[in-house]
Amino acid sequence: MTTTLLHADELFHRVEHVVPAAEWATMADDVNAIMRLKAERNAVILAHNYMRPEIFHGVADIVGDSLALAREAMSVDADVIVLAGVHFMAETAKLLNPGKTVLIPDLRSGCSLAESITAADVRELRRQHPGVPVVTYVNTSAAVKAESDICCTSGNAVQVIESLGVPEVIMIPDRFLAANVARQTGVKVITHPGACEVHERFTPNDIRQIRADYAGDVTVLAHPECPPEVVDEADYAGSTAQMIGFVADRRPKRVALITECSMSDNVAQQFPELEFVRPCNLCPHMKRNTLANIRYSLETLTNEVIVPEDVADRARLAVERMLAVGTGK
Repeated sequence: MTTTLLHADELFHRVEHVVPAAEWATMADDVNAIMRLKAERNAVILAHNYMRPEIFHGVADIVGDSLALAREAMSVDADVIVLAGVHFMAETAKLLNPGKTVLIPDLRSGCSLAESITAADVRELRRQHPGVPVVTYVNTSAAVKAESDICCTSGNAVQVIESLGVPEVIMIPDRFLAANVARQTGVKVITHPGACEVHERFTPNDIRQIRADYAGDVTVLAHPECPPEVVDEADYAGSTAQMIGFVADRRPKRVALITECSMSDNVAQQFPELEFVRPCNLCPHMKRNTLANIRYSLETLTNEVIVPEDVADRARLAVERMLAVGTGK
């Protein structure tokens, strides 16, 4: 892989609408070091849509939602992948790139959904519902994926479930995503009491208040990890990638993204002519990713993500089945 060695000054235009010049100046040393280290290590940085703008627009090579990162991870021409996101995403990158070194900047970057369910829980659900296929959200550990039939993301969950052609599925672990998908498919969904600590905090009243504040002159987009009653109040519900696509296609003059805070900053940089209302629920795990620990990870090749081979082989199959279905866009 050939990495163009850009200087921080040359990168500022990517973030100038959301990062003040004075603040960017304090980041320049880390940015320059990261760009140099990427070239030296033959490394790429994959960044989720919830990363801070200086990571998402500044040093990342590939950006997107969970599905996009999973797909792109398969084709990167690099020796080292740094996953600026959370641990399950890094595991997924490793599943699809077993011969590459995959690093996560902070081992504490977890996920409330991934931590809500274990492999033993999946086996118990199978025991209680014999013969019912298990559809597992990618926001889970490799060990949970290994117990599953197929994975899905918020962007392609409907498509994945419909591809199975069955009247009933076990869909884990997000109870709100499962409920929202069930309404769209007509398939009976058995689920698990997991939820995203960011999206479960949004309420219908939050959206009503936003509409009141702007006299109804605002388009509201909600993530399907939100409770169904929140989705019902929104104008559109979709994955982070689908939200970006909606904004790009429709260009609403004022938009509220009912999801993690940094998403608005990152989309606002792409569409500076639009006004973004920023209801702010932060993901503490995503925010553990910083320029400083990305730099340290590249300098020291820590923290490497390892998935045991017996787990990886089974989990990879569930992910590959998901990728074969499509994006859901």
